[in-house]
Amino acid sequence: MNAADTGFIIICAALVLLMTPGLAFFYGGLGRRKNVVNNIMTSFFCVGVGITMWCIVGFSLSFGADHGGVIGGFEYLFMNGVETAEDTFAPTIPLLAFALFQMMFAVITPALIAGSIVGRMRFKALFLFVVLWSLVVYYPVAHMVWGGGFLAQIGSIDFAGGNVVHISSGVSALVLCQLLGRREGYESVNYRVHNVPLVAIGAALLLFGWFGFNAGSALAANELAVHAFAATAIAAAAAELSWMLLDVLTCGKPTLVGASTGIVIGLVSITPGCGYVPLWAAFIIGFSASIVCFFAVSVIKKRFGYD
Repeated sequence: MNAADTGFIIICAALVLLMTPGLAFFYGGLGRRKNVVNNIMTSFFCVGVGITMWCIVGFSLSFGADHGGVIGGFEYLFMNGVETAEDTFAPTIPLLAFALFQMMFAVITPALIAGSIVGRMRFKALFLFVVLWSLVVYYPVAHMVWGGGFLAQIGSIDFAGGNVVHISSGVSALVLCQLLGRREGYESVNYRVHNVPLVAIGAALLLFGWFGFNAGSALAANELAVHAFAATAIAAAAAELSWMLLDVLTCGKPTLVGASTGIVIGLVSITPGCGYVPLWAAFIIGFSASIVCFFAVSVIKKRFGYD
């Protein structure tokens, strides 16, 4: 056991938890005024559901003994035996510290989906969806990538959650918005960002928490954590400047919403490789990711007509 590593991971876990309220403010500000409380509530309730499910069954299914390369076992139900078990994933910290750090990922991932279904899904249905989605999608994917399952066995690497967190939630969000259809009055109502300062506050909290998200995934206070921290900062900065430049080229001036969006894009894009790629590559990843996302929002979204 290493006290510095353990303390570092506990702090990083708290930083990752802070990202969920940050996401709530980010989504809350982007939506319509009539939906702001519901948007914020959607992210906040994931804290309660995510932590409860993780402690009951989530950690066990994600990081328990492998079954078929797809899912873990039930040996850690209700966190039974976690405090005394040996940590094979990060040997210098207690297994419970590792479980708490991973728990925060399980909290924020379903909350990411919420932005795609605002104003068109009842809370009861959303509650059931988050429970089922965690069981059917998140826990199996986490096990396959990080828990020693199929993808880990064939050499797949995902430093801090590009596949487990962002691709799984992003694809699910797109499918869900297509299944539910457009918001009522989408064609006739001019949807605008209703609270720009709230968006900026949310982006700031996400930026702050993301350093725990990525650097903490080194699972120790070492050079790898420092590298991931630096790559995260560089990609976020490059993506922000890239989106601001695109705003100037298309609208004549940069916007705070665009700058906030660019920061989040940079954070997401560097996450799976922040511990693997050289720092110069973080510039390219962040800068180019904003271009891709700007094109997706301004052209592809309109072409396909989805809300």
